Amino acid sequence: MISNQQSLNLSPFMAIYDIVVPKDNMLRQMSNLVDFSFVQEELQNKYCLDNGRNAVPPIRMFKYLLLKSIFDLSDVDIVERSKYDMSFKYFLDMAPEDGVINPSSLTKFRKLRLKDINLLDLLIQKTVEIALEKEIIKSSAIIVDATHTKARFNQKSPQEILMEKSKLLRKAVYQIDEKMKEKFPAKTTTNELTDELDYCRKVIHIVEKEESIREYPKVKEKLNYLKEIVEDHREHLKSSNDPDARVGHKTADSSFFGYKTHIAMNEERIITAAVITTGEKSDGKQLQSLIEKSRETGMEIDTVIGDTAYSEKDNIQYANQNELQLVAKLNPNITQGIRKKEDEFEFNKDAAMYVCKAGHMAIRKARTGKKGMNENQKDTYMFDIEKCKICPMRNGCYKEGAKSKTYSVTIKSTEHKEQEVFQNSDDFKKKSKERYKIEAKNSELKHRHGYDVASSSGLIGMHMQGAMVIFSVNLKRIITLMKESK
Repeated sequence: MISNQQSLNLSPFMAIYDIVVPKDNMLRQMSNLVDFSFVQEELQNKYCLDNGRNAVPPIRMFKYLLLKSIFDLSDVDIVERSKYDMSFKYFLDMAPEDGVINPSSLTKFRKLRLKDINLLDLLIQKTVEIALEKEIIKSSAIIVDATHTKARFNQKSPQEILMEKSKLLRKAVYQIDEKMKEKFPAKTTTNELTDELDYCRKVIHIVEKEESIREYPKVKEKLNYLKEIVEDHREHLKSSNDPDARVGHKTADSSFFGYKTHIAMNEERIITAAVITTGEKSDGKQLQSLIEKSRETGMEIDTVIGDTAYSEKDNIQYANQNELQLVAKLNPNITQGIRKKEDEFEFNKDAAMYVCKAGHMAIRKARTGKKGMNENQKDTYMFDIEKCKICPMRNGCYKEGAKSKTYSVTIKSTEHKEQEVFQNSDDFKKKSKERYKIEAKNSELKHRHGYDVASSSGLIGMHMQGAMVIFSVNLKRIITLMKESK
């Protein structure tokens, strides 16, 4: 049950915050910047208003998740820190003497309260509204790109993941006391998941008993991480892979297993839209959605800056129809010819190869036809026939008994003449130099906020993680821009 009335904190110790949380503290600045009442309004129908025990205020629960994204900590560690960090307590709207929540409440809040809410668009909309209100957005251009996030359990078996995490914990323990090797049980020799889970639980139990060791930060973090996998994600460890994650390709020689976050960002480096997909999806296909979502936030857009993935024919036509300049270099392979939409393969711009519906990438390509002849040249892509023979999606794609599988694309450079002229202009070259900004933003998401690896399993969890991380980086950027404008 939650109350419609905001409670007034009457603690006699509230004045402590004025002493220990300075005005330039980031969390104090965020509290002053954002009216978090929108969270309660959005979640109102997820709680009972007149029956049951009083629930932890949804705004506080939401702020806990926000702190988790900002500082890239486990549920247990973020709650632990809120016991003694006064800036955390201030941000959470707690009295200095208040007790903290049980970390398991955060899992329930994510699964029960935030389910079925379009959190990603809601939080981006909120931050862009704040930026527009503070008049710190001056540009009318957006920069687009995609960043990949590996699935939490990657393509390793559940046993391998548990072995890796328990090894990291033991290694941290040995750095403090090598004699602990004698206390740990013998490693499992079977390939059974239940045996590996039992082994991890024993390791956890032994470390938790060693009070002088478990309190070391490097041990504590790895201990909590292993516990979180064993306890909160036990159901996901029964399957070898994340059920929603897919194989995507970064280059011709490297791939990842997970998700993609397609991002639009203005020149002030505030993210204006995001679309989260499985890893195999094409970057270019998300452009129109990113533009429309950015405009829905109130952004005025006249220029879109991206790489070759965004210069496909449909996007050029869309840009022309919407009076937008598309600053994206042409790639002749993007044009799909007369093939039906449902039969099209996805083009991976990093590897410069096509990927079939099953996620298999072409292994080589050849150009056929002669320049200057009436017939257009084609790029023909060859696939690994052995994979095609056993592919579960081979019906209608691979002809039984065929000795090769190819995919041909007609090169129609004449359809891109106007874009080619623009591409060679000084204006294009000047604007394309802004693209580095989004690469730096992707790096910030991954290396400062843990966005390189999914924090949970499934596309829904990925949406939630993306929403909180993007909300965090946008608020931090707004605070920085406000300081610079003074």
